[in-house]
Amino acid sequence: MTTAQTERTEDELRELAERAGRELEDAPALEVLRWAVDTFGDRFCVTSSMEDAVVAHLAARVRPGVDVVFLDTGYHFPETIGTRDAVDAVMDVNVVTLTPELTVAEQDAEHGPRLHDRDPDLCCALRKVKPLEAGLTDYQAWATGLRRDESPTRANTPVVGWDARRRKVKVSPIARWTQDDVDAYVAEHGVLTNPLLMDGYASVGCAPCTRRVLEGEDARAGRWAGRGKTECGLHG
Repeated sequence: MTTAQTERTEDELRELAERAGRELEDAPALEVLRWAVDTFGDRFCVTSSMEDAVVAHLAARVRPGVDVVFLDTGYHFPETIGTRDAVDAVMDVNVVTLTPELTVAEQDAEHGPRLHDRDPDLCCALRKVKPLEAGLTDYQAWATGLRRDESPTRANTPVVGWDARRRKVKVSPIARWTQDDVDAYVAEHGVLTNPLLMDGYASVGCAPCTRRVLEGEDARAGRWAGRGKTECGLHG
């Protein structure tokens, strides 16, 4: 039986995640991804917000044709959709686009317009969290581009951990990287990045809830500015 077909219990997956988290803490990103691919085969995917394609590029070096899952919330900047299309066209990956159950117009009709202003947590739940959970059903493990240096809420991100909500292994191969590491990798390999990163945005999310960052602010300060909210719910 291949790794792509291997079924594991929740306890087995959690034990795998906890052990790998300890053993791979100091491992290079490619080694972390190689472990994930060897362990989970087709049951492993990369998720990307299309802020950049660094983790997708890393994963494709280990497993060409790897699934890269993208959430099209209906509120993205045109530059983000353009980055997704470019990644799909030029990289050796399989981009899988997930969409919410409701279109923006349907959500407006059901919950009222500009739900993102009135109840951003509910908007994120409907347009991000719920579709991702449905889209990850067939995978046992997923990779993210989370980094510890991005914000205090991400400072303890494990390289490999257990996603208790989704009962899956969560891999963050560049958790220990700094922004300088990301920049160096992008420059060395010519990795696609979202054009907004060159226009004052340090973190790119949905257009209504994202602004440029000011000097001295952390990378996540431009998300839901003026609110206590710092995460969309995908990672917490």
